[in-house]
Amino acid sequence: MKGFVLLFALLILFARFSEAQGPIGRIIDRIFNRDFKADDSKATEADVDAVIDANNRFAFDLYNELYSKEGNLFFSPYSISSALAMTYEGARGETADSIKGVFYFPETEALRNGYARLYNEMRSAGGYEMNVANALWIQKNYALLEEYLGVIKNYYGGNAENVDFARDPEGSRKIINDWVAEQTKQRIKDLIPPQVITPLTALVITNAIYFKGQWVLQFNRELTHKSGFTVNENRTVEVDMMSLPEQSFRYLDTAEAQVLELPYRGNNTSMVILLPKGDIGGFESAMSYEKLTEYMKAMRETEVDVYLPRFKLEKALDLNEVLMKMGMEPAFGGEADFSGITGRKDLRISDVVHKAFVEVNEEGTEAAAATAVVFTRTAMRRDVFRADHPFIFLIQQNGNILFMGRVTDPSA
Repeated sequence: MKGFVLLFALLILFARFSEAQGPIGRIIDRIFNRDFKADDSKATEADVDAVIDANNRFAFDLYNELYSKEGNLFFSPYSISSALAMTYEGARGETADSIKGVFYFPETEALRNGYARLYNEMRSAGGYEMNVANALWIQKNYALLEEYLGVIKNYYGGNAENVDFARDPEGSRKIINDWVAEQTKQRIKDLIPPQVITPLTALVITNAIYFKGQWVLQFNRELTHKSGFTVNENRTVEVDMMSLPEQSFRYLDTAEAQVLELPYRGNNTSMVILLPKGDIGGFESAMSYEKLTEYMKAMRETEVDVYLPRFKLEKALDLNEVLMKMGMEPAFGGEADFSGITGRKDLRISDVVHKAFVEVNEEGTEAAAATAVVFTRTAMRRDVFRADHPFIFLIQQNGNILFMGRVTDPSA
């Protein structure tokens, strides 16, 4: 990847949420209840650790699939994993196995308990702004299993709302996109692009996440200056370089890279930056979750002069191809089994779309992301009646044959 070297390391460790943003309007009020608490009564520390471990492993797998593309890269593995965890809850058979394999999901009880505990903890902590919201958008008169709706509500905080994809796909798309924008303080707009929602869309599962935190040690704006940033050996650009001299941070200097942790005010939330000493491509190809864990354990408090560019990024990703490449093909095919959602094998995933935003400046960081899993109804198997050879026909009324005939050559 060519672009911001520092971007690779933008691992915003979402840990706890403070006040959720208040609902606006009828739909927002129903879909997002700021007072709701997920059922984490049976959650253990092991459950939470299992969910975090699964999310982080998926994060590196997805990064490894995406980093070869040129330019900046930013996404929220937590948002994608959350949306697909709700999807997985309704999958069965090979479809469920394929999703579980890609996302490293633990067994169902640990998955639900872990997500429920994280949902509650994220929404209850202070020191910074955080919001997480989940929702199901269902075609009017299209029935979902009560058991499935109950699981999504109880463990993921996801309410359900009826929309009319069949008659008004564009209006339905706008409703969902407006909800996402509201949950992310307008940072994620138009999550679902045109043409993704069609009259055959039956269900959309959404996750939205928002974070805004201030650095524990803020950069002095007066020290920000113009400086060169080496994109590659052939190109250097001018950026606004922030500086923070002579401060103590958790830091590590290895043969491969420098690693720095910049904490945010609040509990256990920080930005971790990995700055390769050589070519970023080679560093990325060797990077892994295990390697990051190694680095984090080896970091020590060190006095460092920090220089970090101000930047703002927005990235939209269509995840269909990459998720299928990672092993989720069954979920997109005509034989997909999401009978845990409807009781029938009549759904398949048509699109998984993701959008993420981040801005880093002297005060801190604002980041937001959203994911939508779009389901379309599969064509039902049916017998085929093809009248392409001579046939007999009749016209009847209440069983009384009024006309009768035979066609041997329709063109005669």
